[in-house]
Amino acid sequence: MFGGGGGNGLTNSRGAGGGDTILIPTRFVWPHGGRRVFVSGSFTRWTNHIPMSPMEGCPTVFQVVYNLTPGYHQFKFFVDGEWRHDEHQPFVSGNYGVVNTIFLPSESDMVPTFFSPEMPGRSNMDVDNDPFLRVERVPTITQNDIELSRHRISMFLAMHNAYELLPDSGKVIALDVNLPVKQAFHILYEQGISVAPLWDFRNGQFVGVLSALDFIMILQELGNHGSNLTEEELETHSISAWKEGKLHLMRQIDGNLRPYRRRLVHAGPYDSLKDVAVKILENKVTTVPIIHSSSQDGSFPQLLHLASLSGILKCICRHFRHSSSSLPILQQPISSFPLGSWVPKIGDSDGKPLAMLSSNASLNAALSLLVQAEVSSIPIVDENDSLQDIYCRSDITALAKDRAYAQIQLNELSIQEALQLGQDANAPYNGQRCQMCLPSDPLHKVMERLALPGVRRLVIVEAGSKRVEGIISLSDVFKFLLD
Repeated sequence: MFGGGGGNGLTNSRGAGGGDTILIPTRFVWPHGGRRVFVSGSFTRWTNHIPMSPMEGCPTVFQVVYNLTPGYHQFKFFVDGEWRHDEHQPFVSGNYGVVNTIFLPSESDMVPTFFSPEMPGRSNMDVDNDPFLRVERVPTITQNDIELSRHRISMFLAMHNAYELLPDSGKVIALDVNLPVKQAFHILYEQGISVAPLWDFRNGQFVGVLSALDFIMILQELGNHGSNLTEEELETHSISAWKEGKLHLMRQIDGNLRPYRRRLVHAGPYDSLKDVAVKILENKVTTVPIIHSSSQDGSFPQLLHLASLSGILKCICRHFRHSSSSLPILQQPISSFPLGSWVPKIGDSDGKPLAMLSSNASLNAALSLLVQAEVSSIPIVDENDSLQDIYCRSDITALAKDRAYAQIQLNELSIQEALQLGQDANAPYNGQRCQMCLPSDPLHKVMERLALPGVRRLVIVEAGSKRVEGIISLSDVFKFLLD
């Protein structure tokens, strides 16, 4: 059960005395099945039962959003005629037996928000005329302020679990591990996604993930004259066969120099948001499948959601939207923190070069740099290092359009031409390609933009010239916050 469910903010209603009463949309979740499920509590005086509905695609999980006033509330679930509480949510013993509890911040805790809804109609390439470029005095903060902000964010993530990431409705696409690679490539393109969990029907479990990086490596193999993999073989070459071959390509070895198989990185619905974020960071993945099984042996698993750092960051922004003064770091410019990757300053011998390419560089150069530099995107710049576009791993799925991958040479196709091939593609980042920010932008503004759907990084540019100065990703923000 979570506050602010469905992304709704606070609402006001007129009280009996003519004053405004703050109501907070709050989502209640019962994940343990049943035929008819209700929720009741102190907010209904324990008399009215609020009906809950099963989630789309997951009939054992019931939910409802109900407006609550700030303060302390007790509640319980009425499942098939029996009062029950959820042991995975905070609970106490009260007048009505064991009950679940929730505390919502009071009106006195509410302060003007730093986080604001997405500004409509704003160009992704527009930074010079942004209203938040007005020069304002930024209060200085100490290391203790930074540690305090990190602690409060860490405590919030530790107290909330992965159920908060589940949307009210939606779909999650999984692929059979025996599906031909070529067919999988086209499915990802047609569905506008760049990653999908893999299902092993024989063993009845999820065994891995197919991502854009897989297709980058496949196309590189097709362009390798010494490869045993041909375009014709993609018709029958299964995902599982590719994964076996990938073990040798990646040269992943343990201390005994033996190749090892990487296990599926996943999380359960009761895992904390902090644990999910740490799994994503430690395993250097973009998403983690949220898998639930009502059986003790883990059989009959249900794929509930694909968790990402973007979804977790959205929860942070929503939670602290009206109490952002409790996080002193939010007003500070991003240039004041060790945050993101920056173009080395002149004379900085220890600086690591930022991966950038010109638009006339070959697609093969871009793909090789994505793999070798272990980055998810590359800024495309002109001769003055001014930002023109960006090439991301996910852009590779656009080559499935009209089987373009079978008609091109990676060394002969430029990045600009490759991006033009995908202009009509249903890419997940379509319309959000070149999100930018300035070094002077406050951290709360960067977090707000990174929480938008499909945005995984911001290119840091110089005002006016749009000269690239750095890049900041979702993983950069979480590494800083959870340091």
